[in-house]
Amino acid sequence: MDVSSSGLPASVALLGTGPMGAPIARNIIAAGVPLALWNRTPEKAQAIGGGTVVARPADAASEIVLTVLPDLPQVAALLYGEEGLLAGWKTAGIEHPILVIHGTVSPVAVAEFADDCRRNWGLTVVDAPLSGGTIGAAEGRLSIMVGGPHDAVESVGPLFALYGSTVLWFGETGAGSTVKACNQIVVAATVTALAEAMALASSAGLDLENVHSVLSGGLANSEVLAQKGRRWIDQDFGGGGSAKNQLKDLRFITEIAGHKGLKLPLAACLESSFEDMIAAGDGDLDHTGIYRTILT
Repeated sequence: MDVSSSGLPASVALLGTGPMGAPIARNIIAAGVPLALWNRTPEKAQAIGGGTVVARPADAASEIVLTVLPDLPQVAALLYGEEGLLAGWKTAGIEHPILVIHGTVSPVAVAEFADDCRRNWGLTVVDAPLSGGTIGAAEGRLSIMVGGPHDAVESVGPLFALYGSTVLWFGETGAGSTVKACNQIVVAATVTALAEAMALASSAGLDLENVHSVLSGGLANSEVLAQKGRRWIDQDFGGGGSAKNQLKDLRFITEIAGHKGLKLPLAACLESSFEDMIAAGDGDLDHTGIYRTILT
């Protein structure tokens, strides 16, 4: 693999320049790393204002390809056909590329996908889900939970350091997504607990600004409250991490727990609550909008 004098890889692409992918791309570009960019909507990639925007995934085929997409099927779809990454890697003569999956995906499915990719195409898959939200991505302080062959992880480590402040390797491909499942239990539970607290405060006629201040100053404080606390005060649940994605993550938790023979009663309760939110038509709202479901 070609590397620059700084130890950073010289051939990198990022596919998926949405709310998380765009700030990650900006951090990489700011470090002087040449970066190919692809997005299904090209205007979003062009808005980054740097890198080389390409028309097809094949044109983004690099030694390291980062994907920041919602789920594994969207990643797999980038591989095939004349416009896909596999064709691009073949044309470029790249024999052992590394495909990084930054989205939150099923630990079970990504391990199977990685095995298929290795056996069929010599492609190494690293699962590296993220935590820290769009603010953490913009500030380069994401937590990155990594699974994959150790030598491949060492190759991408200097790149991850450009947008992650906590980067930890947990084992083979699928391990990173298992850690993300652990993370998402806490995130979903914290969001729901805070929504319940704010719903109770609102129903009692309390000043939510003051309630927020009290929670922030005590043991109830959290990164969720710091980043999302204003949503309950302002009743603004647009954008952000959707309830649909939260439910997707919770179902992955149920899947991996089942494989391990575990029953997780809190995760099951959270899954049911977000199913209710989506059934009420609020699936595209930020997950903090579970507040609306609680109040109905």
